[in-house]
Amino acid sequence: MTATPRFTGAAGPYGGGDPYADYRTADFPFAHRHTDLADRRLGAAVIAANDEFFAQRENLLLPHRAEFHPEHFGHKGKVMDGWETRRRRGTGAGDPWPAADDHDWALIRLGVPGVVRGVVVDTAHFRGNHPQAVSVEGTSVPGAPSPDELLGPGVSWTTLVPRTPVGGHAANGFPVTVERRFTHLRVNQHPDGGIARVRVYGEVVPDPGWLAVLGTFDVVALENGGTVEDASDLFYSPAANTVRPGRSLRMDDGWETRRRRDRGHDWIRYRLAARSAIRAVEIDTACLKGNSAGWASVSVRDGPADGEGGGEGGRRDTGEDGAWRELVPRTRLQPDTDHRFVLPAPAVATHARVDVFPDGGISRLRLHGTLTEEGAARLADRYRRLER
Repeated sequence: MTATPRFTGAAGPYGGGDPYADYRTADFPFAHRHTDLADRRLGAAVIAANDEFFAQRENLLLPHRAEFHPEHFGHKGKVMDGWETRRRRGTGAGDPWPAADDHDWALIRLGVPGVVRGVVVDTAHFRGNHPQAVSVEGTSVPGAPSPDELLGPGVSWTTLVPRTPVGGHAANGFPVTVERRFTHLRVNQHPDGGIARVRVYGEVVPDPGWLAVLGTFDVVALENGGTVEDASDLFYSPAANTVRPGRSLRMDDGWETRRRRDRGHDWIRYRLAARSAIRAVEIDTACLKGNSAGWASVSVRDGPADGEGGGEGGRRDTGEDGAWRELVPRTRLQPDTDHRFVLPAPAVATHARVDVFPDGGISRLRLHGTLTEEGAARLADRYRRLER
């Protein structure tokens, strides 16, 4: 296994031109395979920080990459697109340096609870004012706890990323191997400084009790534990957009492929939250007007039970070994329209696939149904194992 690249030390001063020209980054495999559990669009939030003198904590979860405006100054100094604390000092003139354990922290509520597979602490544009090191901890607390409750004596925190040196103006990536379900993270910077963005990649682990109360729900939705496993084309936008909450509000909030010049077609393959009985299908092309798919079909397969729930260490059923059966035959799509299909009978499945012809895009796929008895039992068993 290839070691994750590590960046340390300050970057050079900004010399003009493209501020990302000397940005240090790497290809982190966990970022491709998993969902950002701290995505603001899923309901994530930075709910508290001990200090945000120079730049607000909320910037940490903005979906776009950090911006830099060299002439943008405010009453407190340079305005930065990130979270930046004041400089820590020692006890006095004889000892002006921060103590070894001095640090600043920010509390993040994940948008959806889950198993964390990797964290990226991005210090873009913090060239000489980044932290010397960072650490990340996680906890699982039900409901909607306040910051005081999370920081209280009764809450246990688990180390996900130990105190590790980081580089300025760099994407600092950390694989995580803790097999537990988390609802909140505490990001620490030692001793002080600035962080532009934090991304938390992992597998959604929904509360089976909540899903049981809902009864019928979208069994492919990301927030309920569904996921995109593969897609034929990711040229313009990620296929995972198609299982995000709410309707698409912009063209780039869906999935759009490049223009095909052959006789093929494009597709996305999904894994459902668990084995489910699907009763209705929605294919939405909201905001895709001159570039929506011309036609689409939806197919499902009922795969091996041990493929449910994924799992980094075990075998993942990819939905390839078995027969696909068509739920919605190839159907003409209209631009900027929500298309709804009621099935004549429930279809039991673990995986789904949408095929679009010949190319173009859709903004959302919804598969409304209920967990089967077997699917509910396996989901509940995984939940119990990860809550220990």
